[in-house]
Amino acid sequence: MTDRYNNFETVAIHAGNTADPLTGAVVPPIYQVSTYKQDGVGGLRGGYEYSRSANPTRTALEENLAALEGGRRGLAFASGLAAEDCLLRTLLAPGDHVVIPDDAYGGTFRLFAKVVGRWGVDFSVADTSDPAAVRAALTDRTKAVWVETPSNPLLGITDIAAVASVAQEAGAKLVVDNTFASPYLQQPLALGADVVVHSMTKYMGGHSDVVGGALVVSDETLAEELAYHQNAMGAVAGPFDAWLVLRGIKTLAVRMDRHSENAARVAEMLTRHPKVTRVLYPGLPEHPGHEIAAKQMRSFGGMVSFQVTGGEEAAVAVCDRAKLFTLGESLGGVESLLEHPGRMTHASAAGSPLEVPADLVRLSVGIENADDLLDDLRQALG
Repeated sequence: MTDRYNNFETVAIHAGNTADPLTGAVVPPIYQVSTYKQDGVGGLRGGYEYSRSANPTRTALEENLAALEGGRRGLAFASGLAAEDCLLRTLLAPGDHVVIPDDAYGGTFRLFAKVVGRWGVDFSVADTSDPAAVRAALTDRTKAVWVETPSNPLLGITDIAAVASVAQEAGAKLVVDNTFASPYLQQPLALGADVVVHSMTKYMGGHSDVVGGALVVSDETLAEELAYHQNAMGAVAGPFDAWLVLRGIKTLAVRMDRHSENAARVAEMLTRHPKVTRVLYPGLPEHPGHEIAAKQMRSFGGMVSFQVTGGEEAAVAVCDRAKLFTLGESLGGVESLLEHPGRMTHASAAGSPLEVPADLVRLSVGIENADDLLDDLRQALG
């Protein structure tokens, strides 16, 4: 069916979701199995021999991911960081260099600073919203440029096409973390990226009940190299996790529309609140990346960050007083969450060039009634 339909909502529901040939079940089964009967030595049925190497439920998800991002190959992992780790060990060798954003996710920064660096890979920090800054950070050893757009937690916007051109000139791969946008709102491969990264825990799963990660690529050679490392390293998505993400993806489009609508209302209210000093949301016309975001995104997503008067303690107090917004890490679920990045998701960046403002609160705006969300934030702000 997906060969005949290109609209995102239809592809999200049908790509990889072939009816079960035995029963006709319209939802792919959960193949909760570790190994497969072979028809003689080397006689594999459908290419399946061991579920670390391949599993039919995971295959369905990986085909769906590739279709959604417009890539040739999708690969599903046990977490977003597992996907990142596989990618870095595939692309890099000791002595190589990577450019990363100056406002990257704390876990990504920790992976570079505390793990990858120990085996001889260097990195530089740059403002990826400025292609000239990315170019200035390149060296003759640069093998990858890493981008988050929108970024976590400062909602920075990078012009993917412009930075892709810079990376290509240097012979480096452009990696785009598309977690905040999801493939419904943004298509990095079509804009020149080489690799798309997802934490499927977030909007792809969408219900705060699964942990997973993904890579999607267009180049077949790179795809084969990644698949080799995925199998060799083994941090694959389990069948039930793959099934949960597949289920979540079916409603991705309608959820993202509601997330974006609610977040726009939240951001607009916060801009008028006397205790808010700054609102970070690319849908606001005053956001420095608004025009680029409008060009490369369908809408502006469900993430909003803001700074408050009174500094760190005031920001923590907002988190403590919220009732409908649940205090918790992660994002992208149907329920609204808030957190204090400096003490929570980005604590690992403290004291580094990626340290986030102490008075910052990050919101993952859910799909509840927007009026209820606004009322909760007003009372939380006091």
